[in-house]
Amino acid sequence: MSERLPHEKGFHISWDQIHRDSRALAWRLDGQGPDDGNWRAVVAITRGGMAPAMIISRELDIRTVDTVSVKSYHHQAQGEAQVLKAPDAKLMGDGTGILVIDDLVDSGKTLELVRELYPNAHFATVYAKPNGRPMVDTFITEVSQDTWIFFPWDMALQYVEPYRGSD
Repeated sequence: MSERLPHEKGFHISWDQIHRDSRALAWRLDGQGPDDGNWRAVVAITRGGMAPAMIISRELDIRTVDTVSVKSYHHQAQGEAQVLKAPDAKLMGDGTGILVIDDLVDSGKTLELVRELYPNAHFATVYAKPNGRPMVDTFITEVSQDTWIFFPWDMALQYVEPYRGSD
């Protein structure tokens, strides 16, 4: 078997799948907030957390939604995480009652950076890789560390070679 690049072991997520998995995450979070089971707000880690945060805020009837913009990837290469835009400071406080949502925790660097800012927030991702799992409080699906997840906002329809190569 030949050597494969990390992105060649792909897990393709459709819009339907991200919707189902985000709803499942919402159900798991329902009633778990510190205010009689309620959450004060949802904060999406942009850009990947925006679609799941929209679905979760709808499912849990949370009207206060903000974003924290963190850049840690340049195409498919992960670099040093940096905050480009922080959410409203008065809303956030130390994070108590805030759901911080992302699509995926990979190495955990992004969540580690945001957790330093808001130590009492609840961090939830739809998908988790083993190296990042310690940084997330709640997730739905775990994938192997060497799997590259292709989200629907990153894809177009095209032919893909079989995993073991051509016939």
